[in-house]
Amino acid sequence: MALTRARRAAVILSLLAIAGAAVAQPPVPDYTDETRLPAGRRGERVRQVLDAVNANDPKRVDALVDDAFAGGLRGRPADEHRGELLGLYERSQGLDFHSVRRYVPPRSDDRLVVIARNRLTGGWHGLVLEFDGTSEERITGLEVTPARPPRDIPAGAPIGLDEAVKELESFVDRLAAVDVFSGTVLVAREGRPVFTAARGIADRNHGVPMRLDTKLNLGSMDKMFTAVVVGQLVDEGRLSFDDPVSKFLDATWTKADLSKVRVKHLLSHTSGLGSYFNDTYDRTARHLLRRVRDYKPLVAGETLEFEPGTRSRYSNTGFLLAGAVIEAATGRDYFDVVRERLYARAGMKNSDSYDIDLVVPNLGIGYSRERTPGSGRTWRANTFAHVVRGGPAGGGYSTVEDLLAFAEALRSGGLVSDATREALWSPKPELSSPSYGYGFGVTRGALGRVVGHGGGFSGISSNLDIYLDAGFAVAVLTNVDGGAQPVQQKAAELLARVR
Repeated sequence: MALTRARRAAVILSLLAIAGAAVAQPPVPDYTDETRLPAGRRGERVRQVLDAVNANDPKRVDALVDDAFAGGLRGRPADEHRGELLGLYERSQGLDFHSVRRYVPPRSDDRLVVIARNRLTGGWHGLVLEFDGTSEERITGLEVTPARPPRDIPAGAPIGLDEAVKELESFVDRLAAVDVFSGTVLVAREGRPVFTAARGIADRNHGVPMRLDTKLNLGSMDKMFTAVVVGQLVDEGRLSFDDPVSKFLDATWTKADLSKVRVKHLLSHTSGLGSYFNDTYDRTARHLLRRVRDYKPLVAGETLEFEPGTRSRYSNTGFLLAGAVIEAATGRDYFDVVRERLYARAGMKNSDSYDIDLVVPNLGIGYSRERTPGSGRTWRANTFAHVVRGGPAGGGYSTVEDLLAFAEALRSGGLVSDATREALWSPKPELSSPSYGYGFGVTRGALGRVVGHGGGFSGISSNLDIYLDAGFAVAVLTNVDGGAQPVQQKAAELLARVR
C-alpha cells in the first residue's frame, strides 16, 4: 500500500520520537560490534549507501537505487529516495562507518545493522539493511534509527552541571546554525530550570523568531495527558484499568470485540488495535476532525490484530478510544475534561488542543525540508498534513515551561495518587509491554529510571524525559523533522557525566 508524504513521516518520525522513552519495545538485547565491513557483496552495498548519503548528490542517490535496491524499496518514487537520503545528510553532514552490530541472540540472516556516527551531532545511528538473499545482495529494506553507543567508545570524563549546560548550549547553537534545530529546550534540576534556549523560526512566512513560550506541537506526547486523566478517574472510582472497554463504548466505534480489550490495554499499546492514520484519514478533510467522535469513520473497520495483552503494537487508535472512555465516564467533552483536570491543576497556561484554523497567539508552525527540481531546497508547512485539532492520541500544543510544570505536578502528587502514578510509570511485562507503562515510556540508564514520551510527525519533533531518581527533567520541542532527538540524546549523555 502506498503511503502519502504525511503518513510516511508519521511512521518514520514515530520511530525517532520513541528513542528517549522507549515505546512498547522488546527487552534490550546484548550486542557486540565488529569494526570491519562484511566481506563480499554485502560490504559493498553498505559502502554504496554511506557513499550516496555522504556525497549529498541526487545523481549518486539515483545510481544507488538503480544498482542496489530491489523489491518494494526500488519501486518507490525517486524523489522519495532523494528526499530521505539527502535529508539524512542535511541532519548529519555525513555518516562515518563504525561497526556492524551483532545481537545476542542472533537476528535474521537477511538483516544487517550498521552503526555509523553522525558528523554534526556526534550521535549514533543504526542503519538497518535487509537483503534479498541473492548473489547480488540487493537491498529490499533500509531504515535509520538511533543506536546505543558502541562499547569501545570511552565514557566522557565527569563534569559539573555548569559545564554540562555550557556544552549543551554550544551543541544547540551548532544545530540551529544549519537549520537542524528550530525550537525550545529546558533542563531543570529538582524543579528549577538550569538551562533554557529558544532558537530558530516559529513562522517562516513572516520571519517570526522562536520564543521560549512559543506553543509547539507535541505529537504523541498528549498520550501522557490522556493516561493521567484516566488515572484520576481510577482514583475516584469512576473506572478501573481492568474495565472492559465495552463497558463504555458500543459497537458503533469499531468492528473489534471491545469486550476483550481492557482500559489498561489501550494505555499500554497492547490492545491489538492499529492507527487511524490510514486510507480513510488520507481522504478526509482535516477540518472535519475536531471532536473525539469525529474519528469514528476512521476506526470503524478496525479489528484486533492479536489477542489483547499478548503482544505490543503502537496504537493511536487505542489512545483515541481511551479519550472516548473518558467522555463516557465523565459525560463531558474530552477537551474540557483535560483542560480542567490537567492543564489548570498543573498550571499549564500555554497548553491545549487548539483549533489551528483559528487565531492562536504565538503558535509555531511545523516544517519539513524538501528538495526541489535542480537539487534546490525549500520548506513545506505541515498545515495540510496534520489534523486541524489534536486529541487523545496526540497533536496538541504546549511549551517547555508548561511541560516542566506538568512533570512537577506529577512528582508532587498534585495530579494522581502515589499508587496510580506508580502504575503509570511502571513497565507492564505481564501485558507484553516491558518498557512502557500507561501512557509513559519507561527506561533505565546511568541515572536510574527515566519516564516520559516523544512525538513525531511531519514538521513535529518533541520529547519529555523525567529523571525520577536523579531529579532532572528535560523538555525539547521543535518545529522541524527529527529536531528533538539529537538534543534529547546529548542532554542525556551530558547529565550522566554530571558529578
